[in-house]
Amino acid sequence: MTKTSPPSIIALDGPAASGKSTVGRKLADALGYLFFDTGVMYRAVTWLALQHDVDVNDEASITELAQTAQIDIRPPSKQDGRACDVLIGGRDVTWDMRSGDVDANVSVVSAYAGVRKALSDRQREIGLRGRVVMVGRDIGTVVLPGADLKVYLDASAEERARRRYDEIVARGEPADYDVILKKIIERDRIDSTRAVAPLRPADDAVIIHTDELDAEQVYRRVLELCG
Repeated sequence: MTKTSPPSIIALDGPAASGKSTVGRKLADALGYLFFDTGVMYRAVTWLALQHDVDVNDEASITELAQTAQIDIRPPSKQDGRACDVLIGGRDVTWDMRSGDVDANVSVVSAYAGVRKALSDRQREIGLRGRVVMVGRDIGTVVLPGADLKVYLDASAEERARRRYDEIVARGEPADYDVILKKIIERDRIDSTRAVAPLRPADDAVIIHTDELDAEQVYRRVLELCG
C-alpha cells in the first residue's frame, strides 16, 4: 500500500488563545514545513511605521506602507527560539518587532481593511509555495481558501482565559483571570464582527473543540488529519 503524502498547504484558524500557535509550530516541525503565524506580518508593518515615524492612526499612510513593504517569511535561519525569519527588504527584523511599542500599536494597524487586504495577498503568495502550516483567523476563509487541509481550533472563552492565565503565572508574572477573560471576550467580539475577513470556520474546515483536550492531544488529532 502506498503511503499518501501529507497535505502541502495547511490552514489553522481559531480565536485568540485557542492554542493555534503551539499546535501549528509543533505540526510544522514534525512535517518539516514552514510555520507561518500571520500575525507577524502585522507586527512587521507596525514596526516599520514606528521606525519611519508614520502615525499608526493615519490609515491611508499605514495602508500604503503595507502595500509597498517587501515582507517575506522564511524558515528559521538561527536556533535562537524563533519560529521563522521575518524579513523586510531582506533585513532580518524577527526580534526587532517584538518590542513593547509594537505590542501597544499592532491592534490598531491590523484593523485597517487596506492593510489586511495587502497582507492577505502577500500571505497567499507565501502560502502557495507549499509545505506550510499557516496560522491565523482568516486563513481557510480568505487567505488560502484552497488549502489542502483546514482546521479550526475552538474553545470557550473561560478555558482560553484560564490557559492564558496559567501561561503568565508560569512565567512568574502577575495575572488577573477576570481581566484576561474580559480582554478575550472583547477580542472575540472584534474579530467576529469586523467587516473585513471576520473570524469564522471555513465551510469545509475540521472543527476541533479543545476545552477537554491538552495541547498534545490536539496536536495528535491534527497530525492524524495529515495522514
